[in-house]
Parts: sequence; C-alpha cells; structure tokens
Amino acid sequence: MSRLPVLHHPAARAALLVLLVGGLVLLGLSPAVHGAVIDLLEASRGVIAAHPVAGPLAFVLLAAVSALLTFVSSAVLLPVAVYTWGPSVTILLLWVGWLLGGVIAHSLAWYFGRPLLNWLAPEESVARYERMLRAHTGFTEILLFQLALPSELVGYALGLMRCPLGRYVAALAVAELPYAVGTVLISQGFVQRDFRTLVGVSAVGLLAMLVLARVVQRRVARR
Repeated sequence: MSRLPVLHHPAARAALLVLLVGGLVLLGLSPAVHGAVIDLLEASRGVIAAHPVAGPLAFVLLAAVSALLTFVSSAVLLPVAVYTWGPSVTILLLWVGWLLGGVIAHSLAWYFGRPLLNWLAPEESVARYERMLRAHTGFTEILLFQLALPSELVGYALGLMRCPLGRYVAALAVAELPYAVGTVLISQGFVQRDFRTLVGVSAVGLLAMLVLARVVQRRVARR
C-alpha cells in the first residue's frame, strides 16, 4: 500500500490544525491580547487602505506563493485581510491567489521538470505523489486528490505527468473554494471572537480532511 509522506500525513495535518485553532482560541479568550491584535489590525487596515491596488495584489501574490511552497503560508495575513476587506472579498482574493499558484506549479513542472522542482519541493514527496496519481488522472479523481492532499505537491506531480492544464485547473478551482471559505470563516471567527464559528468550522474541516484522506488511501491501495 502506498503511504503518504510523513510531513503530509493526515494525522500530522490534523494535529497542526488542532494546534492552530487551539492557539487562536487561547488568544481570543484574553480580552487584552485580543484587543492588542485588533489595534494592530486597525493600523494595518489604514496602511492597506492607502494602497487600494497594491494591497489586494500583494495578498493575491502571497497566496500564490503559499500554493507553490509548502513552508510559506498566507494564514498570518488572513485576519488583516478579513478585517480590512470583509470575508467575501478575502475569499475571492485567496481563491484567485491559490489558483494562480496552482497554475504556476503545474506549468513549472510541465516545462522545467524535476531539476527545478528539486529546489521547490522535496524530491521524494513529489515522486511519491506522482506514483500515487499515475492511474488517477480523471477530473473526479484529480478533484478528490486535490481535496485530500497538499495541493502544491499534487500540482507538481500532475505537471510532470503532462495532465491537461484545463482539467487540472477545473478540479483545482472546485477543490480550493471550500478551503478558502473555511479558512476565512476561521479567521473571521477569531477577529469577532466568535468561538462557535471558529471551532465548528475547524471541526468540520478536520473531519472532512481525515475522511477524504482515508478515501484516497483506499483508492491508491486498490490500484
């Protein structure tokens, strides 16, 4: 049976999510700490408001980079984005940024292959994902893998396999939307100290992550 890379194992990703949500809850429970965070967000909103084009563009580009590199995350800026633009605009910007990053990841793998990818992602992880995806390149299967696994590695693997860009982007667009909505709702829950939303959305996301990962593991094992 094919195994997921250790750093991207569902249990490890679930543990990281629990730690992140627990940290947000602890910060939100302290009125002093939460007030200091809100003061910082208010100051940041003023800076972003002074750059109505550069601000959203920078956020989209950072989201794109986070979709290319495992160790880069746009999560730290999500509370600022939600506080400044509101949830709907933030969801759109985040989704567009992730799509852009996915297209770049796929294109880099397609045109430059493994020599460049070795600088961007662990070679063993990309190779393992390529083996896992070798017999799963239909739209529904790509969508399932995008939902269950780290999207940057899936994008690299599918690019190496010459998976058609249109099929990949269509599946990526569908897969990234619920993640964008969920992440923004979690950030909004923290900003508004709405712990019910914060914990509830996180719990649903955690359950979906584990179930989808199990489905993928069974499909891979059958092949």
